Amino acid sequence: MSIASVLIPSEKPADAASNPSGGPHYSLLLSTDPGMIEAAQRLRYDVFTSTPGFELPAADGARIDVDRFDEFCDHLLVRDDDTGELVGCYRMLAPAGGIAAGGLYTETEFDLRAFDTLRPALVEMGRAVVRDGHRNGGVVLLMWAGILAYLDRYGYDYVTGCVSVPIGDESDGETPGSQLRGVRDFVLSRNAAPPEYRVRPYRPVRVGGRALDDIPAPPRPAVPPLMRGYLRLGAQVCGEPAHDPDFGVGDFCVLLDKRRADTRYLKRLRSVSAAADMVGGA
Repeated sequence: MSIASVLIPSEKPADAASNPSGGPHYSLLLSTDPGMIEAAQRLRYDVFTSTPGFELPAADGARIDVDRFDEFCDHLLVRDDDTGELVGCYRMLAPAGGIAAGGLYTETEFDLRAFDTLRPALVEMGRAVVRDGHRNGGVVLLMWAGILAYLDRYGYDYVTGCVSVPIGDESDGETPGSQLRGVRDFVLSRNAAPPEYRVRPYRPVRVGGRALDDIPAPPRPAVPPLMRGYLRLGAQVCGEPAHDPDFGVGDFCVLLDKRRADTRYLKRLRSVSAAADMVGGA
């Protein structure tokens, strides 16, 4: 069995004349190869440490982002086929992997007992990053198509995960926590999960001793791209954010039921992932 397979191949034209824009071509790989996973961990470190407001705990100078869940996950990697460079990655923790890992990453921040009945069909998606210079619609669409292809292939119905919003500091020119407050108000007013799927954060966000309700919200909050992607598909936000001090962020728990997802967007994603059967080695 190959430990690195093409999940979604690029639609590379036969000649340069058929690609006048000269843009890159991307493939999505599903991998358990240690070398490729390490490359993804280094990409995660590079992206996280270059994102304003994010912080990473010291890693002994290794310049790598790794945690105890990585070894139990399937890793989805976006490759620029013109250069061979890894430009995006995320990981999927399936039910069996979650049992082997002793739970989900999200469970380190939230009480997820509300999801107990969903567990056999629930996959956790996390640690999603895209390299600067490749944050275009094509890469983002490919990543979401990969999530759908993964669910369809293995027969899962639900995706959950944490979406992070930096808490920020005064150097940003805004009150620390204001963007997080604004995003919280925005998503819970429009996309809140029903009571039966509400989860409780173990560590509620407090900034300088103040709760989010005591921090002014900006006129127009900056909703992160990952959150926008979830909401566009029809995901719901499962309550108040948790404070992740290791990254200096507030994390929202989101839940997507693919059977209730936006049908037009699903159709578009399935057209991208039409070749999603595992083909060839990579």
